[in-house]
Amino acid sequence: MAPNRRGSSTCVFPKMPVIVSAASVVGPREGKGPLGPLFDLVCADTLCGETSWEKAETKMLRQAVDLAEAKAGLEDAEVDFFLAGDLLNQIISSSFTARDKDIPFLGLYGACSTIGEAMALGSFLISGGFARNVLVASSSHHDTAERQYRYPTEFGHQRVPSSQWTVTAAAALLLSAQGEGPKVEAVTVGRVMDFGITDANDMGSAMAPAFADTVWRHLIDLGRSPGDYDAIFSGDLGMVGSKAALHLLKKRGIDLKEVHHDTGLMIYGMEPEICSGASGCGCVASVFAAKIYPELKSGKLKRVLLVPTGALHSPTTCQQAESIPGIAHAVSLVYPGWEEREP
Repeated sequence: MAPNRRGSSTCVFPKMPVIVSAASVVGPREGKGPLGPLFDLVCADTLCGETSWEKAETKMLRQAVDLAEAKAGLEDAEVDFFLAGDLLNQIISSSFTARDKDIPFLGLYGACSTIGEAMALGSFLISGGFARNVLVASSSHHDTAERQYRYPTEFGHQRVPSSQWTVTAAAALLLSAQGEGPKVEAVTVGRVMDFGITDANDMGSAMAPAFADTVWRHLIDLGRSPGDYDAIFSGDLGMVGSKAALHLLKKRGIDLKEVHHDTGLMIYGMEPEICSGASGCGCVASVFAAKIYPELKSGKLKRVLLVPTGALHSPTTCQQAESIPGIAHAVSLVYPGWEEREP
């Protein structure tokens, strides 16, 4: 087995990559939620001064990326790779943002798990000696996602209780080989799981098996228990998906009840219109950048497990009655004062 590989799916970093900065930009609804004061920028409206929602999402992502660089005191020339993804066809928000940056770009797609995939790949690049600084980012926009995946926003369809609200948000992180900040200790790369869910209005249930499988593998691979973490964050299972995921893990003898939090339930609180909770590439990314990252940086949280989840469907596959595969990647993060030792 490779020296930094553990078990079936986990990689550890003896020299841990450091997250030296984090930035978040959100829409007006997100800015009015319980985390509103924590975000770096809050747009006045969903168009953000642009002529289309797609342009607005690109602008938000570009602002988050620029702000993450500025916070780290770095220019484009000092960043070795830019890894980003979003929900739109051909990941246009990310590609159009990269068009304005003079950085080698790798476009990613993992649905709402994209920021986890980006953090994992960025950590591999740094740990492997291929980069010193890597910029990772993801975004989503409620209205662009509604237009692509569901119904025209003008249609005014009735939302079902299991549905989730796509957030309007973008976030960026700057990973570095050195510096001050929370560290990436280990990552568990998820496997695609499909339990036959075909309802596009219940993505939480579709993603729950992937979350449960990845968390189980992570704990088994490293010989850990949920109590080894101050918190385990899923993103974004919502109420329905969280219940399903915790039930699946309980059947395997793992009880997450005391440490589990879902970022899809954190960003809006309990708004009735939100139904089961929030979702979108920007949800877990912005909650991490605005709340979890600062609490790790200050030492309020010592070690957390971030597990972004994604539903790997498309409008076409849903129309053809295909089931919805899910994916989840786990990123173990520790506070700056954590000693570098065998994970």
